[in-house]
Amino acid sequence: MSQPSSPARRSNWVLAAFSLPCLPYAALGLPLAAVLLNYYASDAVGLPLTMASLAFFAVRGIDIFFDPIVGWGMDRTRNRWGPYRTWITAGTPILMLATWMIFMVKPGASFAYLFVWLLVLYAGFSICTLAQLAWAAVLSPDYDQRSRTYGWWQAANIVGVLIALFIPVVVMKVMGGSFTEGVHAMGWFILVALPVTLAANLLFVPEPKPQKETPHGGLSAYLQLFRRPAVRKILICDLLLGLAPGITGALLYYFFESVKGFERSQSQMFLVIYFVAGLIGAPFWSWLATRVGKDRALQIASIVYAIVYLTVGFVPAGNFNLTAAALFVAGLPYAAGLLLLRAMMADIGDQVRLETGQDRMGLLFSFLSLTTKLGYALSAVAGYILGLAGFDTSEGAVNSGQALTVLQVLFLGAPTLLLLLAAWSLKRYPLTRESHAEVLAGLRARDALEAGSTAG
Repeated sequence: MSQPSSPARRSNWVLAAFSLPCLPYAALGLPLAAVLLNYYASDAVGLPLTMASLAFFAVRGIDIFFDPIVGWGMDRTRNRWGPYRTWITAGTPILMLATWMIFMVKPGASFAYLFVWLLVLYAGFSICTLAQLAWAAVLSPDYDQRSRTYGWWQAANIVGVLIALFIPVVVMKVMGGSFTEGVHAMGWFILVALPVTLAANLLFVPEPKPQKETPHGGLSAYLQLFRRPAVRKILICDLLLGLAPGITGALLYYFFESVKGFERSQSQMFLVIYFVAGLIGAPFWSWLATRVGKDRALQIASIVYAIVYLTVGFVPAGNFNLTAAALFVAGLPYAAGLLLLRAMMADIGDQVRLETGQDRMGLLFSFLSLTTKLGYALSAVAGYILGLAGFDTSEGAVNSGQALTVLQVLFLGAPTLLLLLAAWSLKRYPLTRESHAEVLAGLRARDALEAGSTAG
C-alpha cells in the first residue's frame, strides 16, 4: 500500500475530502471519552458509576486485541478498489448500527446492554479509523508532507469534537432540551454524517496501489516490528499521551462542577475552548516539526502541555474568565501528539518496506491504534477509583473532602506526570528527517530497478 511514486504533495481539496470522515469519527470519539460514561452513570440511564466504568474498561481492554487483526487483514487485502476503501466501507454500517443502540438507549439499560453494544461500536470504530489512518500514510511518502497530511486529519478531528460539543449546548441552552436530548442529537449527527463523508472519500480521494505483491510471513514476522527501537518509542509515547487526556476527559465534568463550582453548561464551554485552542495550535506543531524534526517538536509540545495543564488547578474556583483563559493555553499543544506520532509511524512503514520488502503499514497503524485505546482503557480506571473513594455522581450531591482530594489528584497530578514521561520516552529517537530521506532514496532506487527488470 506504500507508493514512492505517488505525488509528494496532495492538493488541499484532496486532503479536505480525505479528512471529512474525521467529523463523525471525532464526534463519536468525544462522547466515548467524556460524555457517555457520565450519561450512563446519570439518572437518565441509571447505571452505577462503578458498573459503567467497568463496562468501558472491559470493552476497551478487549478492543485493543481487535486492531492487530484488522491491520493484518488490511495488509493482505488486494483488490482493484483498494484495501483501505474496502475496509472503511465495510466498517461504516457496523458503526452506524452501534451508534443507534448506544446513543438512543432507553432508561434502565443493564451492564450487559452497555457492554455488548460498546463492543460492536468499538469494532466498527476500529475498522473505520484504522483504515483512514493507513490510507493517510500512502497519500504522500514525503517526510514533511506527512506532517501536513496528518495536520489536516487532526484539524478535522478537532472540528468534529467541536461539533459534538456544540450540539448538546444548542439543544439544552437554545432549544431548552434536556441532557438526554442533547446526547440523542449527537447520535443523529453521527448517523447522518457517516455515509455522507464516506461518499466524499470514495469519490474524491485516490488510493495509491502497491507496485507488487509481497509475502507477509507469519506471526514471528510481525513480532519483529516490536524489536525496532523507533516502534517501541512511538508506542510507549502514544500510550502515555492517550492515558493523559483520557483521564482528563473522564473526570472533567466532575472536577469543574464539584471542585471549581461551575455548572454543566460552563464545563461544556470549557471543553469547547480547549478544543478550539487545539485546532488553532495544530498548524504550529506541524510547522515546528519541519524545523526541528517531529520527535523534537513532540517533546517540546508534551513538556509545554504538562506545565500549562497543571496551572489549571491553581485558578481560583468560580472564576470563569480566568479558567477559560487557562484552558485555552492548555489546549494549544493538545493536537501535537495525535498528528505527529501518526506521521512518524508512517515514516517507519517506509523503513520497514525498504529493509524487508514487505508492506506493514496497516499493522503498524493497528499497533498505534492499540496503544491509544489501551491508554483510554486504563483511563477508565480513574472513574472506578473515584467511585471507590465514595464520589457521588448524582445531581446536587455533596461529596466528602476525601473524595474531592482523590478527584483533584487524579485530574491534575496523573496527566501532568504522564505528559512529562511521554517527552522523556522520545529521547534518542532514531528515525530523523535525514535518515528518512535515505530510506526514500533507497525505495525509489529499488522500485526503479524492479520496474526496469519487468520492462526488460
